[in-house]
Amino acid sequence: MAELFETLSALSKSGTTLNFWENFFVKFYQAFLQADRWKLYLKGVGTTLVVTALALALGVVLGSVVALVRVAHDQQRPHRRNPVLGFFNAICKVYTTVIRGTPMMVQLLIMSMVVFQSSRNFTAVGALTLGINSGAYVSEIIRGGLMAVDPGQMEAGRSLGLNYITTMVLIIIPQAIRSVLPSLGNEFIILLKDTSLITVIGGKELLYAAQGIMNRTYEAMFPLLGTAAIYLVLVMVFSWLLGKLERRLRQSDRR
Repeated sequence: MAELFETLSALSKSGTTLNFWENFFVKFYQAFLQADRWKLYLKGVGTTLVVTALALALGVVLGSVVALVRVAHDQQRPHRRNPVLGFFNAICKVYTTVIRGTPMMVQLLIMSMVVFQSSRNFTAVGALTLGINSGAYVSEIIRGGLMAVDPGQMEAGRSLGLNYITTMVLIIIPQAIRSVLPSLGNEFIILLKDTSLITVIGGKELLYAAQGIMNRTYEAMFPLLGTAAIYLVLVMVFSWLLGKLERRLRQSDRR
């Protein structure tokens, strides 16, 4: 195969016009096989998955905390408001408003060029920014799920002698998770695709690898199509796993 590539490349450089399939083979070989460039894609996929996992973990933790603070504030009795909880609720509202109201690209540039301008670990900065961004959306998803649970569930738990936190952990949150799981799965898929944005600040993920190959081969079609295909496969795999998890939860509910 390498010999065929060398022959066709020599013919192309000499001015000989290649047919469609010969030209297709040359460009495909340059994009994926020459100098084991497929390894660069695999390395990019690994970085993409690590960044997605880190950002997802941060987003879920941050979003859960924000959602619990806002729900606890909203469920207070009218004449028994906790000022400390009100203060943190205001901070959470500002956080979700600012993050959801500004573009991800702008947030990445601010974090890399202003907040962490002295850092050279652009991939970590990108993962942190993605996690903070995801947390704002996850908080609204979880808050919606918690608020959708019948208020009688909370009253039932309190009537059994459980405090507010125990009632939330044992009764409310397990019910809310089932209802918000599809939305959380969708947020995870969006987060996976958004990892491509960290290329703008120098994050070395999948698209960064494709751009490096494009700069060497001066050919954009196959590296970009290959990157798109890899993202599509990853999304399909995670959608399938999410569907299996949802079916298992539905089966456990029937039992």
